[in-house]
Amino acid sequence: MSTPAAVGTTTPALAVRAAVPARGFEAHVELRPGEVTAVLGANGAGKSTLLALAAGTLRAAAGSVTVGSRTVADGATWVPPHARGVALLAQEPLLFPHLDVLGNVAFGPRSAGVPRRDAERTARELLAMVGADHLVGRRPAELSGGQAQRVALARALAPDPEVVLLDEPLSALDVGSAAEVRQVLRTVLRDTGRPAALVTHDLLDVLAVADSVVVLEDGRVVESGAALDVLSRPRSAFAAGLAGVNLVAGTLDGRGSVRAAGGLVLHGLTDSGCEPGGAVAATFSPRAVSVHSQAPGGSPRTAARATVRSLERQGELVRVRTTSDGGLDLAADITPAAVAALDLTPGTAVVLAVKAAEVRISPA
Repeated sequence: MSTPAAVGTTTPALAVRAAVPARGFEAHVELRPGEVTAVLGANGAGKSTLLALAAGTLRAAAGSVTVGSRTVADGATWVPPHARGVALLAQEPLLFPHLDVLGNVAFGPRSAGVPRRDAERTARELLAMVGADHLVGRRPAELSGGQAQRVALARALAPDPEVVLLDEPLSALDVGSAAEVRQVLRTVLRDTGRPAALVTHDLLDVLAVADSVVVLEDGRVVESGAALDVLSRPRSAFAAGLAGVNLVAGTLDGRGSVRAAGGLVLHGLTDSGCEPGGAVAATFSPRAVSVHSQAPGGSPRTAARATVRSLERQGELVRVRTTSDGGLDLAADITPAAVAALDLTPGTAVVLAVKAAEVRISPA
């Protein structure tokens, strides 16, 4: 099992080392103190299972969950959700409809026995931090989606949790509201050093808020590391798709080229950690790929025969998504004029050529 943190350097803010066979989940994920970790993966990859294990709404068949130095779940220990020091913010705000904004945020401290005056003072401070202090007297039904999510974030922070879990908190918001709440998350979490796990499918969330990234696939960690490292040199299909780059896995031959499915050979710039015969991943931008009706001049090893699957507008360019004869999904960004000149439609047979100088080859 993999971990995004170097084992033994410091006590993780959160560590989930657990197996849930019924869900095909077996992973080891750690959150470092003071960091926001983005948890990525396709639907069904295990993201919700990970959060449920951490929050205490799901028991593992084996393994453990620790929050700081405390074990909150293992074969002999079970700490209920409200006593873990973990806050969970879901896609929907789920505010109490019978309480106003101030009452919603003060609810957590009040439930823990904090006097009303102190709880409300804490609530007002947090509402000011998330930019919602002017909403104290409103009921949830009177709030917009963005306002409700700000209040929900303040309510999650009110009990002063050790770790915050966020399950796609911006997915239900419109673009404008999401941008505003994203900045709030950055200020409240990343800039203040509060450890958090952020489940998201949005590249902007990762870039704006996350320090590190964990990618799950079929209940396993398939990639982890600093956010910028993962996005610039992804080694999993999901991370490559999120970063908008092509990813080709293969084996490094003795001449520093990648041999992939279908006989495709890619030349590129090879990282020092790559070894001949070893598994590697080649990444390159769709802009490094040109589309032709026939094989271009030069070495045929740099070209791949493919079939167009779809055409999508990407700003001033058109993204041509294809499947190579070897079954690889490859994308190219070309001009609308080139699309017209080649008469491209789904099903068109093409030849793709990749600029070697823009291919990065890293250990898989």
